Amino acid sequence: MFKDRRDAGRQLAGAVAHFSGQGDVIVLALPRGGVPVAYEVARAIGAPLDVFLVRKLGTPGQPELAMGAIASGGVVVMNDDVLRHVSVAPAELAAVTREETAELERRERAYRGLRPHPSLEGRVVILVDDGLATGSSMRAAVRAVRAQKPQRLVVAVPVGAFSTCEGLRGEADEVVCLQRPRDFAAVGHWYEDFSQTSDAEVQALLA
Repeated sequence: MFKDRRDAGRQLAGAVAHFSGQGDVIVLALPRGGVPVAYEVARAIGAPLDVFLVRKLGTPGQPELAMGAIASGGVVVMNDDVLRHVSVAPAELAAVTREETAELERRERAYRGLRPHPSLEGRVVILVDDGLATGSSMRAAVRAVRAQKPQRLVVAVPVGAFSTCEGLRGEADEVVCLQRPRDFAAVGHWYEDFSQTSDAEVQALLA
C-alpha cells in the first residue's frame, strides 16, 4: 500500500537507482497521475523530467474500460481483448477518438506551452505512471517513444496487474513493477490517497 503518489515515487526511485548520474537519462511522466510519481523518481536519480501525453479511449457506456489509447505523434493502440467482448460501432470509436484527441492537444498546450518536445534519440527513457491496469496508455506511449529511437526504453510503475507488466516486457527493454498482483482490481486500491492530480499540480511539478 502506498500513502500517495509522491510516496510511491520515492519507493519506485529505489528500483531505478542504477540510472543515477547518467547524463543521457530522461524521465517521462504520463499525465496526470504519473507526474507526482515521476517527479520523485527524477529528483532521486538526478534526471530531467518531462511529460508524454497519452489519452485512454474509454468504451462507450463504460468509460473506465479502455478499448485503446492515443499518444502524442498520432499513435493509436487498440485493446483487442476488450474489443472482442464489447461491440463498438465505427462511429462511436471515431467520436471517442476525436474527443480524446482534443483533450490531448489541450494538455499539450497547458503543460508544455511553448517549450519544445525533448529529443529522445539515443537517450535512456524512463516512462512512469502511477499504475497499470490494462496497460493501453503505457503501450501507446512505449510505441510512440520507440519510434524516436531511444538507446533504452524503461517502463517503471509502483503497481501493475501481473499480466500487464509481463506483457510489456516484450515491448520495453526493462519493466519495473514494484507490486504485480495477480488478483488486480484497480490501481487506486493500492493507494491510501488516490485523489485526482490537478493541472495546477502538474504545472507546478514540471516548473
